[in-house]
Amino acid sequence: MAESSDRGIIEPIAARAAELTAWRRDLHAHPETAFEEHRTAAMVAERLADFGIEVATGLARTGVVGTLHGDGEGPVIALRADLDALHLDEENDFAHRSTHAGRMHACGHDGHTTMLLAAARYLAQTRKFAGTVHFIFQPAEENEGGGRVMVEEGLFDRFPAEHVFGLHNWPWLPAGEMAVHVGPVMAAADRFDVVIEGKGGHGAMPHQCVDPVVVAAQVITALQTITSRTTSPTDCAVVSVTRLRAGHTYNVIPARVNLSGTTRSFSPEVRQRIEARMGEIVAGICAAHGAVGHLDYRSGYPATVNDAEAARWAVDAARAVVGPQRVHEDLPPSTGAEDFAYLARARPGCYVWLGTGVGPDPPGLHHPRFDFNDDMLAVGASYWARLVERRLRATP
Repeated sequence: MAESSDRGIIEPIAARAAELTAWRRDLHAHPETAFEEHRTAAMVAERLADFGIEVATGLARTGVVGTLHGDGEGPVIALRADLDALHLDEENDFAHRSTHAGRMHACGHDGHTTMLLAAARYLAQTRKFAGTVHFIFQPAEENEGGGRVMVEEGLFDRFPAEHVFGLHNWPWLPAGEMAVHVGPVMAAADRFDVVIEGKGGHGAMPHQCVDPVVVAAQVITALQTITSRTTSPTDCAVVSVTRLRAGHTYNVIPARVNLSGTTRSFSPEVRQRIEARMGEIVAGICAAHGAVGHLDYRSGYPATVNDAEAARWAVDAARAVVGPQRVHEDLPPSTGAEDFAYLARARPGCYVWLGTGVGPDPPGLHHPRFDFNDDMLAVGASYWARLVERRLRATP
């Protein structure tokens, strides 16, 4: 797709595809997990400085922010990429596989970092915009809430912005397509632990016991009524019990059962209702059987909700790069979670998906054989650059 006016993939970015691939594969081979992204952050800071961009480091420990001023006064926006990898053993055998045992870039953050760096270099060279753009390279997206930490440590006090934008590769969407939502795009993600205390004893004499396994089975089944009978069919809720621990042998009824799991939702009302109903179910079923239940419900990432105005700018830039027919505005949101939510709560924001999928069943995010599609590096970088040039359009 050749560059024509301000349409299509930007040729100077595409011309350096081999270099971008080398950057990305180097990051893939050296994954670092939450708040330990020292090598990654140093590489980002060094490249930004080489591009002539102002660099700030140390926010949320390993975060990096680059600031670039355009040709004249204008609005200020922020673009965010994530730095961290996952605690996962890679099963790929290519040359750039992880060199760090138990750590892997299985979510494509190596690609996100590379795309934003490529856009930053192009924008620093051309400066075809009026205003200021902050390039946010955030640590600890995976489970540890680096976005929350950056906001709490004064991200937008030090680097004010009118809008903030994020991008994630999406292997379930064909390569070169994009998706932009208005409203919820990613779910709130909470965790829970349930302890059911019964009375243990001999497996052959259950009448002398209060069997917490039987109680747990009923609790697990009843929890599913939260989505089927407590939540409106027009809303969305997920309640998944993902771990159950009880007993050690065949002929002993244990005294205790532990349940753990996750819930997902998009609205604060549904989120609150899930927690309240879980507490009622655990307490009620346990009491009915003479057991005692304890629920520990912990709120995690909030829902990521796109601002309508920011989404319009994202749609405009995406259409300019991949074409209007390849930009989806009607896809359902994902029940995955993202700590970009904290940035989008602090400033109006938009989080988009860039399709990277090839073939009928590509490895998905967090899969031990996942690898970022390098053919999409120039596409994502061009999207970032077009977004800046269009949102911060210089007066002719």
